[in-house]
Amino acid sequence: MKKIIFLLALFFVIPLFFVGCQNNKSSLNCYQIQAVFNDETNSLECVENIKYYNNSENALNEVCFFLYPNIFNEGQSPVPKYIESKAYINDLSYGNITFLSVLSNDSETNYYVNEQGNILTVEIPQIYPDEFIEIELHYTVFLANIKHRLGFGNHTYNFGNFFPIACVYENGFVKNDFSPNGDPFYSDMANFNVKITYPKDYILASTGNVVSNDSANMITSVCVAENVRDFCFVLSKEFKILNKMVDGVSVNYFYYDDLNAEKHLQTAIDALLTFNDLFGKYPYNVLNIVKNDFCFGGMEYPNLVMISDDLADDETINYVIVHEIAHQWWYGIVGNNEFENPWVDEGITEYSTALFFEKNQIYGLNYQTIMENALYGYNNFVKVFKKIYGSVEQSMNRNLNQFDTEPEYVNCTYTKGMLLFDSLRQTMSYKKFIKCFKDYFEKYKFQNSSADKLIQSFSRTSGVNLESFFDAWLSGKVILETIDK
Repeated sequence: MKKIIFLLALFFVIPLFFVGCQNNKSSLNCYQIQAVFNDETNSLECVENIKYYNNSENALNEVCFFLYPNIFNEGQSPVPKYIESKAYINDLSYGNITFLSVLSNDSETNYYVNEQGNILTVEIPQIYPDEFIEIELHYTVFLANIKHRLGFGNHTYNFGNFFPIACVYENGFVKNDFSPNGDPFYSDMANFNVKITYPKDYILASTGNVVSNDSANMITSVCVAENVRDFCFVLSKEFKILNKMVDGVSVNYFYYDDLNAEKHLQTAIDALLTFNDLFGKYPYNVLNIVKNDFCFGGMEYPNLVMISDDLADDETINYVIVHEIAHQWWYGIVGNNEFENPWVDEGITEYSTALFFEKNQIYGLNYQTIMENALYGYNNFVKVFKKIYGSVEQSMNRNLNQFDTEPEYVNCTYTKGMLLFDSLRQTMSYKKFIKCFKDYFEKYKFQNSSADKLIQSFSRTSGVNLESFFDAWLSGKVILETIDK
């Protein structure tokens, strides 16, 4: 315990230096984080210094941050009820984020967390458009014993969404609610410089490029990532690593208990090359595929995708790897509000996954069969829900908290989203159809898109006003033909 206290004492006095920050219009926010991991208390002690740029047209006297760690607090619901027994492997467990101090421009300032616990508001001296302010947060993140994006299981400590991240500003800060369904995230591109100190018997996988230095019993790794939407890392004592350089990208597979590790690394490589060709070149020089304790299939972060160790068969593992890597393009590079319009990234990502298998038939998944199975599954979902509830809401234009159940969310965002793009494909030549994706990626990469922007982009490239087409699908007016299997 003395060793941890000594490390923290050193840690808090290390000066913070920003990397890649410029004082100009539309400058990226910069996050400088120093974190010390303690596996005895399952906690992370952090100092986070944010250089926040006012890229809006309004003067600001506060900045709001999203607090994902508090979804694991007692009284919250981080996962749907039906999956609790799978997620909590040692009974219910709780976690949160606790603030020690908050400063703006080196002075103590007022701050408060709302009742739900999802939004931190920091009061600041007024800043005008094109100005910036430095905000410093001292806090501790306590991990729940849960197989989730943030938490720990038997093999890994997962640090997805562990830090306060600035809410997107759109005529006011966008304050998404917590949701056990989907990914309630929305953030701007930013620059990150994250220094992580952890016991020497752990191996680190993270967003960005990493340089590590050993001391007697600890390792300190500095992770630098520029122009990315988020930051994540995973620690494990069991990781083995496979690596291959492909087209200027270091593709790394962090794994344990995988007899087909080489094949799964190749799946990731094939996905990278396929999506480079289909949509536009992956703009970073590292891509990490990380097996971990996770109650869902997988999860995307910049430069890093989580793949659940619960996945049993190769076909499913390959599908999840491809899907999560497709998210590097759709949400990672081209962003959107995943809480308000989850179909935008999930629908296009699920369809991108089908395109991968169409282009890589060696994997044995036929494009037409994928679409037929999706249509059959969707219609079966409608039948069952109508029988149980008398009716079923089929609109796609809903935020995460408007989906009453996980099957409703999955079918109306992933499955129906994929069927939407397959239907759109039938209205134009394949060449023009793919060009719609390429143009959309090129126009909105490193930005935030939306449902309207996607529709406008596809309309512009195709030369056809597609508003009515999309509206029919999004509103639930489209009747999908029932097929028998």
